[in-house]
Amino acid sequence: MKILQDLTYEELSLLTAAAGEKPFRAKQLFEGLMQGKKISEIPIPVSFRAALLSEYEDEPVRVREVFTSKDGTEKYLFELWDGHLIESVFMHNDYGNTQCVSTQVGCRMGCKFCASTLGGRLRDLTAGEMLAEIAVVNRRAGGGLKDRKVTNVVLMGSGEPFDNYENVVKFLRLLTAEGGLHISARNISLSTCGLVPEMRKFALEGIPLNLTVSLHATSDEERRRTMPIANRYSIAEILDACALYFEKTGRRYIFEYSLIEGENADMVHAFSLAKLLKGRPCHVNLIRLNPVKERKLKGTDEETAKRFCKALTDAGISATIRRSMGADIGGACGQLRAKYIEDRGPADVK
Repeated sequence: MKILQDLTYEELSLLTAAAGEKPFRAKQLFEGLMQGKKISEIPIPVSFRAALLSEYEDEPVRVREVFTSKDGTEKYLFELWDGHLIESVFMHNDYGNTQCVSTQVGCRMGCKFCASTLGGRLRDLTAGEMLAEIAVVNRRAGGGLKDRKVTNVVLMGSGEPFDNYENVVKFLRLLTAEGGLHISARNISLSTCGLVPEMRKFALEGIPLNLTVSLHATSDEERRRTMPIANRYSIAEILDACALYFEKTGRRYIFEYSLIEGENADMVHAFSLAKLLKGRPCHVNLIRLNPVKERKLKGTDEETAKRFCKALTDAGISATIRRSMGADIGGACGQLRAKYIEDRGPADVK
C-alpha cells in the first residue's frame, strides 16, 4: 500500500484528474490530509474514496499511546501502517509548541549515548509518514491549518535525517508548502551526526532551516569513542561543510554537545571547544545527557554544566544549556520505543 500524504498538491491534482474528478477535489484531499484526517474522513465521493483506499493507506500513522510528563511534555508512540513503532515528542514553550519527529525506524549510526541505535535501522520513513506525525499531533492539540498548535519542528527523533536524504528533503518541502501546514524553514531544525557529503548537498537545496550538528567532542580521537561516524568524517570536514551552509543560506549553525561525565565535560574540554569554534557563526547547545539504561554513560550535574557554559561564553562563544524536558517519560530518542518493545516482547511490536 502507498501513502497519499507522500504526494504534493500538484501530484494530487494529477491523481484526481486521472480519476475523472473535478479539480477542487485535489484541494479537499490536500487540506484534509494536512489537517491530520484519514482518507475515510475526507468528504469526497464514495466511489473516489473507495478507489483511493484500494491503493493507499487510510491511516499510515496512528497513535498507539500518549505519555504525559509532569512538565507537560507529551510523548507519542506511533504505530505505522506496517506495525513498526516510532516516537515523537510535543513540547510546550513560551515561544510556541515544538514537535520532535522521527525520520527512520531505529538508526544505524551507532552513537553510544543514544537509545535509537540499540536495534539498528529497520527502515526509512517516507515523506508522508513524517508529515503525518505532525498533522496528527496538530489535530489532537486542537489545531488546524490556520491556527496551528505545532509552531516549531525539530528533526531530532529516531533516525539520522541525512541517512534518509531524499525523503527528508521532500518532507521539508511539503511541510513548508503554502496551503498546507506551511511552517517556515526558520522554525525548523534538523540534527545530523555529521554526514558531510549530505550536509554539503543540503546547503544547495534552498531550505534555510536551523542546521544542528551533534559534535560531542573536541578531537577526532575522542569523537570516535562515542560516535562511529567519526571514523568516516573528521571535525575539520564537518566545520568546512558548516561554513558552506552559512555561505549559501546566511544561517548560523548549531552544535549539540552532550556533557558526559568523565568524557568531555571538564574545563580542559570547555577551553578546547572554545578554541575550536572561535570566530565561527555558530551556537553551542549544551545537553545534560538523559540516562539510557542500556548504556553506561552518565550525564553531568547542573553545576558542572553551568561552569562549562560560562567558560564558553566568557571566551566569546554563544552557548546555552538546553532545558531538559520529558525525562520522566523517557524523553531521549528511542527510549520509549525500546521500553515498549521490552515490556511487550518483539512478537507484539516492531
